[in-house]
Amino acid sequence: MPGIQSNAVEPTKDELRGLSPGRKLVRQAPTYGLVILMFGLIVLFSILLPTTFPTMLNVRAILSDKAIIALLSLAAMIPMVAGRIDLTVGYGIVLWHILAISLQTLYGFPWPVAVAIVLVLGVVIGALNGLLVEVARIDSFIATLGTGTVLYAVALWHTGGRQMVGALPDAFYAINGTFVFGLPITAVYVLIITFVLWIALEYTPVGRYLYAIGANQRAAELNGIPTRKFVIGAFVASGLMTALAGVLLASKLRIGQASVGLEFLLPALVGAFLGSTTIKPGRVNVWGTIVGVMILAVGISGIQQFGGSFWVEPLFNGTTLLIAIGIAGYAQRKKGAKSK
Repeated sequence: MPGIQSNAVEPTKDELRGLSPGRKLVRQAPTYGLVILMFGLIVLFSILLPTTFPTMLNVRAILSDKAIIALLSLAAMIPMVAGRIDLTVGYGIVLWHILAISLQTLYGFPWPVAVAIVLVLGVVIGALNGLLVEVARIDSFIATLGTGTVLYAVALWHTGGRQMVGALPDAFYAINGTFVFGLPITAVYVLIITFVLWIALEYTPVGRYLYAIGANQRAAELNGIPTRKFVIGAFVASGLMTALAGVLLASKLRIGQASVGLEFLLPALVGAFLGSTTIKPGRVNVWGTIVGVMILAVGISGIQQFGGSFWVEPLFNGTTLLIAIGIAGYAQRKKGAKSK
């Protein structure tokens, strides 16, 4: 029966054994290259922009602005672990943040009920994506693109091209607007979810099964892993986290409009793809994804404070995505060459 091997390219203990400290550092440099780059950018911008960048105000702004992207990147990462992709993270948040508001303002639901409905709908859409991919055998890119487009169309129909506005309870605003130890509470949400996902993927059978499916689904099936159940579960988790991000976005913006949300798709995917190039190069991982999001956050914040134009952010995101995919592909080819 075929074995299941990790497709990560971080150096193993056997590979590091017997190397001098200098050689070990060189061998491990690609593993933590993005981490080093992230701290390097922080130091660089702090020196060049001493009055604006290394300030608590800027830290709060970065954490508040990028928390939703971090959640979407983590949501996209989960199906990627199993070798799938979920594009509804960018389309779904459009409808979810609108519903989180319209269920309260148009239909009179209490805010906890409205939030619960949105989260349940996110789970349903995630399960639908999983069924389309695993039962109907539609490629995940095509399936989630189709589902996402339908969700976006529903958002346009529901709003009629207008903004959803109205008086919302202070408790709903507090979901996003509260500060903990001087930092946005959304950063606390991200930190808690990151730890939960890290433990689940690295230290539980569920995580090992998902990585095994992503490495070689046929081999995973032959080893007795119920691949269909775990892949559908990955899409369900992704749908739930996307819906949560939609709720937080609604609490932050306080209005719902169909023109908001799609701009999160590219940076979310960039963060997840960048995550496969650091910490555990060659495979997506939780902390790598967070580092990828922080690279985008720090880089864009520094460039904008230098007076970068409005088109700098999409240019930076697109270029970084191409670089991330290139690095990931090179790492996989290098790993394959070594195996041969």
